[in-house]
Formats: sequence, C-alpha cells, structure tokens
Amino acid sequence: MHYPDLEGKSVIVTGAGSGIGRAAALLFAKNGARLMLGDRNSEGLDATAGELPEGAEYQLRTLDVSQEPEVEALINDTVSRYGRLDVLCNNAGVTGGYPDVTEQDVEEWQWVLGVNLIGPMLTTKYAAKHMRERGGGGAIVNTASVAGIRSGAGGNAYSASKAGLINFTMTSACDLGGDNIRVNAVCPGLTRTGMTKRVFDYAEERGKMDKLGTRAELRRYAEPEEIAAVLVFLASEQASFVTGQAWAVDGGNTASLNMPGMKV
Repeated sequence: MHYPDLEGKSVIVTGAGSGIGRAAALLFAKNGARLMLGDRNSEGLDATAGELPEGAEYQLRTLDVSQEPEVEALINDTVSRYGRLDVLCNNAGVTGGYPDVTEQDVEEWQWVLGVNLIGPMLTTKYAAKHMRERGGGGAIVNTASVAGIRSGAGGNAYSASKAGLINFTMTSACDLGGDNIRVNAVCPGLTRTGMTKRVFDYAEERGKMDKLGTRAELRRYAEPEEIAAVLVFLASEQASFVTGQAWAVDGGNTASLNMPGMKV
C-alpha cells in the first residue's frame, strides 16, 4: 500500500539492521520518508542501506538504546539534520535465554529490560519532547510481542519486557494524546528474523520445520515484511484515530487458547 502522507516525513527506526526493522526501513523509504536508522550492529545497518531504493535519504547510527546519552544524541541529531521528527519506531530488541524460573539471572534480566523496555522509554522521552515543543503531532510505534500477551512465546525476561512495553504504550498514549501524538504497538507472532534464527535452526535440525507456526490459526509463521506492513500503517495518517493499542499480528495465535506442552 502507498502512504502519500509519509513523503518527506522524518522517521527513526531502531533495530534497523535486520528483520522487522530492516523491512520497515525499506517500506518507509519506498514511501518517500527520510530515515535515521539505528542499530548496535553496524554491518547490519550497512546491509540495510544497501537494500534501500535509489535516491533514498537516510543516515545510519550505531547505538545502544539502553544508554540515555546515546538516545538523546540520536533524537537531537535527527532533528538537526531533518528539521523535525515525525515518526519513531522502537524496534530494537533482544531475546535473552530460556532458563527455568528458579535459575533466573539478574544480569540477563537487566540487559533484556534495558534494551526492550528502558530503550523505548528513553527514545519516547526525547522524541515526544521534540514533537510536543514543535506544536504536537507525530506517531510512535513500538515492536512488542505476543510473548507480552500470553506465555509460551519467549523466556521470562523477554516476556516481562514485552508486557511492560505494551503497558508503556498505553500509558504514554494517554500522556501524549492531548498533543495529537499517537502511540501504538505491534505484537508479532513467530516471525522469521535473525532474532528467531535459533528457533528455526532448532526445528530444522530436528526435522520439525513443518511444526513452526502451527499454533497460529493460519498454520504458518510470518515474514518480516508482514509485520512491517502493520507497523508502517500505524505510523501513517491512515491510522489517525488509533492510539494506545497493541495489535497482535500473529496469524490468530492469541485468538485461541495455547495448549500446555506445545512449545516447539
């Protein structure tokens, strides 16, 4: 779908070096947006840049979204280059491990929460401040997960971070609604990305590829472009009356009860 309103808009995408972030960056670029692309992985960012359409306007930024000075500089540099910030896509994330609840590690929790929850809080803090000071208007889209809605889609730390992000989406939408700044979240189900590579590798090694995605009502997993399509829609004026929502993009997975013992 073409979104004319995104033409010339200034857009930040974190986690743009692979997967959903890369797919979103490409779709924003195809719609004429001016991009600031951030990721911890500089090689991934370069690969994303290599796929952007000819003539796309973009900047690359290597950063850790859990570090406040780096986030503040990201927002300030975007505004300095493009004169404004219209859209923030908080897509950077990490999975963490899958230890039993009795084997939880505090350092891993701090790392996962730092990237997945504190990061979006920091980017929203500085992005919304700019949007508000310029007179309001703008869109923020967070990449959460079905793991934040129900158990069985990630480890404890990851699931808690995404549940927190869904709630932060709602509370920040309430804070910013009076400024006409919309805040929403997408909650992907199983999607083939670099983050889920070990899940796909595990299934392939054990001859279980046909099992991946079978818990979804559509009986399959998603590709990054399918998630990015919803993300970009929520960032566009086509979603002008949508805020404070967490959209499950999961093939119907959360529409039915998850059965115990069905983890792949």
